[in-house]
Amino acid sequence: METHENLLAGPPPTLLPDNTEARQMLESGAKAADVAARFPAYSGAWASLADDYFAAGHAVTSYAFARTGYHRGLDQLRRAGWKGHGPVPWDHAPNRGFLRCLYALSRAANAIGEKDEAERCAQFLRDSSAEAARFLSGN
Repeated sequence: METHENLLAGPPPTLLPDNTEARQMLESGAKAADVAARFPAYSGAWASLADDYFAAGHAVTSYAFARTGYHRGLDQLRRAGWKGHGPVPWDHAPNRGFLRCLYALSRAANAIGEKDEAERCAQFLRDSSAEAARFLSGN
């Protein structure tokens, strides 16, 4: 019996590698800026900075941190085999930094009046991980 690949199934999920040392530093209470300085490719630190500055009323600074983490995450996704689309599962913890940055970028873009970018990023997040979009938006 022959088996055939389902050509309509889409690409497989992309799973980023863990940066154990960076994650543990952040989880142990290190300042996100210190983690980002030591591990600039670690999107989780940039997401934390974006969240902190947004909560403090600094949407432009939050936007800059989110954009940095987003681009660093895109680099990692591409190295992990991502071809520009397909699932980036929220339940795989190393993916969360990128997904959080994508959400933070949408949120900050909306706050500074960049409505097209805000919607593009929100759609990208939903397409990458509907679970992340629901969780991060509180729905």
